[in-house]
Order: sequence, then C-alpha cells, then structure tokens
Amino acid sequence: MLAALRHYPASVNLLLSSSLFLTLGRAITLPYLVIYLSSSFVLSISDIGMVVGSALIVGSLLSLYGGYLTDKLSSYKLILCFTGFFVTGFVGMCVTNKLWLFFLFLVSFNFAYSVIDIVVKAAFGKLLPVAEQSKVFSVRYTLINIGYAVGPFIGAGLAHWNMKLPFMMSALLGLGFFVVYSIFGDRKLSSADPANAPVSFLAVGRILLKDYRLVCFTVGGVLSAVVFGQFTAYISQYLVTTSTPEFTYQVISSVVAVNAAVVICLQYFVGKHISHQYLNQWLTAGFSLFLMGVVGFALSTTVLHWSLAVAIFTLGEIIVFPAEYMFIDRIAPTHLRGMYYGAQNLSNLGGALGPVLCGFALATQSAHFMFYMLAAFIVAGGCFYLLGASYSRRHDQSSSTR
Repeated sequence: MLAALRHYPASVNLLLSSSLFLTLGRAITLPYLVIYLSSSFVLSISDIGMVVGSALIVGSLLSLYGGYLTDKLSSYKLILCFTGFFVTGFVGMCVTNKLWLFFLFLVSFNFAYSVIDIVVKAAFGKLLPVAEQSKVFSVRYTLINIGYAVGPFIGAGLAHWNMKLPFMMSALLGLGFFVVYSIFGDRKLSSADPANAPVSFLAVGRILLKDYRLVCFTVGGVLSAVVFGQFTAYISQYLVTTSTPEFTYQVISSVVAVNAAVVICLQYFVGKHISHQYLNQWLTAGFSLFLMGVVGFALSTTVLHWSLAVAIFTLGEIIVFPAEYMFIDRIAPTHLRGMYYGAQNLSNLGGALGPVLCGFALATQSAHFMFYMLAAFIVAGGCFYLLGASYSRRHDQSSSTR
C-alpha cells in the first residue's frame, strides 16, 4: 500500500489523507455520543437512539444535494467549505447546552463528512485511470478503517479527563486538514463538466431514477447495509438479550479488533485484484461471505467462534465495498458522477435502520429470528446488486454494437 501511495500524485494523496484524518475525527467522538447525551442532556436510551439515528438519516438524505453540488462547483472550494462545516459541527456540539442546537450541529458534521466523501470519490475518477481505481478505493477504505480502529482509543483517553475533549480533538483534526488543504490543495480540481448545460436538482433526480443500474445498486446497498452498516450494534443487542454483560463486552472488544485487523491487513491486497470484467463473480463471493458470517454469528457460543465468524464476514466487506465504488464510477456520466455517488450514500439509511429492525425482532420474536431476518436482507441485497451488474453488462454490450 505504501508503494501505491508513493506512486500517486500529491493531489490524490492529499484527498486520501482527508479520508484518514476526518474519519479519525469522527471515530474519536461518535462512540461517546451516547454517554455525552445521557450525562449532559439526561436523555433515555430510546431518546438518544432517536437523536443519533435521525441525525445520520438526515445527513444521508442531504448528501444527495451534496452530490449535486459536486457536479456543479469546484472540488477545492467544496472540500474547504464542508471541512469548515465539519469543524463547526464539533465545536458547536461541544459548547451548546440546547438539545435542538446539538442536533443541528450533529447533522452539520454528518452532512459535511458525507459530502467530502462524495467529492473525494468523484475526484478519483477525474485524477486516475480506470485501471487504478480499484486500488485507490481499497487504499481509501483501509485508511478509513485505520481511523475507526484508532479513534475510539484516543477518544477513551480524552473522555477520561473531560467529556468535551473528544469533540475538541475532532475539531482540531478537521481544522488541521482545512489549513493543509487550503495551502496545498489543487485549486483547479473540479468534477463539474462545463460542456454540459446546468440542470436543476429535481431534473437530475429524474435522470437518476431512469437509470435501472443505479436504482438496483442503491436498493441493494440499502438492504445490505442493514446487515453490515452497524453490525457491532445488533451483535451487542443480541448478546445483551441472550448472555451476560461481561461476555458481551468480551465479544464486542474481540469483534471490533478482528474486523479492524482483517480490513487493515487484507483490504488493499484483495481490493487491487477486483476488476470490472468479473464484477458479478466478486459480488457473489462477497455476499456469500456475508451470509456465511451471519450463519457463524447465529451458531457462535464462544469468543473464538465470534472472532472467526466476524473474520469471514469482514472478508465479504472488503470485497463488496471497492466493487460497488468501481461499479458506480463506471456507470456514472462524467457530469453526474457526484450525484451518482450521492445516491450510493443512501445506503447509510440501511445502516441506521439495522439496529432498529434488529431491536424490534429481538423484542417480538425468538433471539435467533434476528439472524434469519439478516440473512434475508443479504440475499435480497445481493440479488439487486447482481441485477444491476447484469443490466450494466447488457447495456455495455448493446452500446458496443451500435
């Protein structure tokens, strides 16, 4: 991976650094939002879930407009602007004592993170040839997981001293990136295509809905994100229901560590071999591993069993993520790449719904029913992905014969 980073131009490495440092800022604070909201605003667990989940959902929906802006405005200015929103969100959450303002700042930082994510992915399509894109998406996803692996430990140390320190550190990381990018960023970088006439946001939305390939991948992404979007949350819910708090803590600690280790060690190695020619086979392999992982969760009775199951599950994750990025970049028209990535970001809705659906299943059915439900989401999501990929192949074949 280090060799790949040395091979990329400085503008690509700077964009990759945004994924690491902004994700690190996010990961430092997010795990402690529940504790902070409970102690600072005296909210119940259900109310906290509503605040955090609603902010994630609103941020995901707003990211569609962020994708629209990506196709219209300078990438350099957008990154600086939304990094400013990112910093403002953390500073605001740190200083406000009003819940409604806290919610707005939480939405602001989630929206900013989503838009920067879209701008970066769209920029890769401009800066790198198709052959390099699977590698750069794998590098990016590895850096993101390094941020998520390291961030909570930094947050835990800071929160031990003061619950506001994680917010301040997250804001400082965002501010540091803002300063560096304002100096060294590529001011000419833009995903906008001046050759195309301006189109309204609603008109672009109608264009997206007519692309069967994108609709299939978006629906498939939402369904499958129910399973992999917040998997530690529903594992915690299941274990709290069926075992002791001590065992739950042991399993979750092991699951998080194994997930991070597998991604960091194997993401780049696996991801660089994923190609457009065999996209269906890669997706089938990825979703099969997801399904095997969920079956493993259902059968697990020891920490070792849970660790092995999550290792298999994570192998599916490191295949599906770069494959879906490559697919979206392939089908997206140059002047609509941002909107296509914005539509892909709607899969975060599935991640937000996962703990809610699993909580309802655990409350109304036998505990193992949750895993049957998750398996059904995997199969349905995989079918939509394969439909989209198959339609794309037929579309390419018909285009080549004209």
